[in-house]
Amino acid sequence: MSPTAIDYQIMWNRLIAVVEEQATTLIRTAFSTSVREAGDLSAGLFDRQGRMMAQAVTGTPGHVNAMAESVTHFVRELGLDNVFENDVFITNDPWLGTGHLHDITVVSPTFRNGQHIGFFACTAHVVDIGGRGFGPDANEVYEEGLLIPIMKFAERGNVSKDLIRMVRSNVREPDQVVGDLYSLAACNEAGDRRLQTMMGEFGISDLEGLSDFVIETSRKATHEAIAKVPDGTFRHSMQVDGYDAPVNMVVRLDVAGDKIKADFDGTSGMSRFGVNVPEVYTRAYACYGLKCAIAAEVPNNTGSLEPFEITAPEGCILAARRPAPVSVRHVLGHLVPDVVLGALHQAMPDTVPAEGASALWNIQISARASDPASGLPNAEVLMFNSGGTGARPTLDGLSATAFPSGVSTMSVEATEHVGPITVWRKDLREGSGGAGAFRGGLGQNIEIEPREGYDFYFNAMFDRVENPARGREGGHAGAKGQVELSDGTKMRSKGRQLVKNGQRLKLSLPGGGGYGAPSARDKTEVAQDLAAGFITEEQATGVYGLKK
Repeated sequence: MSPTAIDYQIMWNRLIAVVEEQATTLIRTAFSTSVREAGDLSAGLFDRQGRMMAQAVTGTPGHVNAMAESVTHFVRELGLDNVFENDVFITNDPWLGTGHLHDITVVSPTFRNGQHIGFFACTAHVVDIGGRGFGPDANEVYEEGLLIPIMKFAERGNVSKDLIRMVRSNVREPDQVVGDLYSLAACNEAGDRRLQTMMGEFGISDLEGLSDFVIETSRKATHEAIAKVPDGTFRHSMQVDGYDAPVNMVVRLDVAGDKIKADFDGTSGMSRFGVNVPEVYTRAYACYGLKCAIAAEVPNNTGSLEPFEITAPEGCILAARRPAPVSVRHVLGHLVPDVVLGALHQAMPDTVPAEGASALWNIQISARASDPASGLPNAEVLMFNSGGTGARPTLDGLSATAFPSGVSTMSVEATEHVGPITVWRKDLREGSGGAGAFRGGLGQNIEIEPREGYDFYFNAMFDRVENPARGREGGHAGAKGQVELSDGTKMRSKGRQLVKNGQRLKLSLPGGGGYGAPSARDKTEVAQDLAAGFITEEQATGVYGLKK
């Protein structure tokens, strides 16, 4: 007897548990702190055509939504007649994967009773991929590290020793990187085991019927949600720091019936540096921003993503052509939701938040011995840090929270464990949230120093230093970010720079914008913010009107 709609709904719910175990396995077995501590990963199940059926809740939109496209590239490049049991495929091609070389995507076919029925896929950010290291200074993608084309990591269970040797010979942390490759493959195996158990329980031999049900149901629900948005054309723009020149991000949002299109025509052209964004990553975050506001309750899969049409003219900074440098594509990519939500606010007032810090304040630290003759080992340390989110129409913004990426902040202890640095300070930055009826979230203060015997180079990849997060509906902008040494020396917000032994790097992360006029904020809440150290006395009296 064929499964009913109720049967398929129950199986759909079980799929979420399957892919969550897949993601949990990756977190448990990963070598890099970016994966096991911050959750910079994605995991999902795809049907035989490469359509995403389910994604793990754990993971970033840039990985998940880009991976929804990338699996179809694997199918096209390798061909279904070249897919065998126990194969494992791999790539980090920025234009066919998730936007830069540091993200490794691994795809594993799944079989039942000897028949190929689908794929498991996962992506993780590795600590190093060679080249200049994780930073924006390159002028071509070739300088940014080792590009692995779509190929087989393992064929019929036999891992490619030549590929492993190639990777080990090109990266600074070979044990961590190769360990993560095996972790990615193991995560797909865990998903496959759980899927086989589920299919046995429900007595199904393939995924075709279930996949059609999941995708068509999600597509229909998404179209219905879009149909509730008022028709019209809505435009919005936002200036951000860029690398050597400001970048204008421009979007036109067209809503007609149950269809919606976001077009980034008018956005600045490509940069000479690695802040460029492949269009796959732009689509990932534009879809995410729109879906959060319009169809948040619809599960994320191919069906719920396809109704959002996202385009950017080839050659603009949000649709970079190969071989543009794209290493820190997340800096502008994470700001894309602010742009599309600014346009959507015109159609759906009192729905979307104010602008936030948005882009992660990642920092890649290369620790080197002050005296090269000392024999002290080199180390690569990656930290993920977050500023404040924008205030919402009815709630304050979240402090030190990664939106839209959703990754976790790494613990100081875990970070110090992998490299010779000391994090002396990591606390909320007083007064950094934009004033408003609802206050923007706060950024952080962070101070980092090399340990005895070491200096370190750091790759800065920070935004919102010149262009703060703007408030909405009368709310004030959040505080700008700052990069300096403890002696007050100003440092650049992007690029490779040196911190010598005895110096401290000070990062002041930006805050989110406020929502609504500050005069409308309840004075009791103002007093509580002042007592908690969230705002300064000057803000309390001069901006919010709190009487002494």
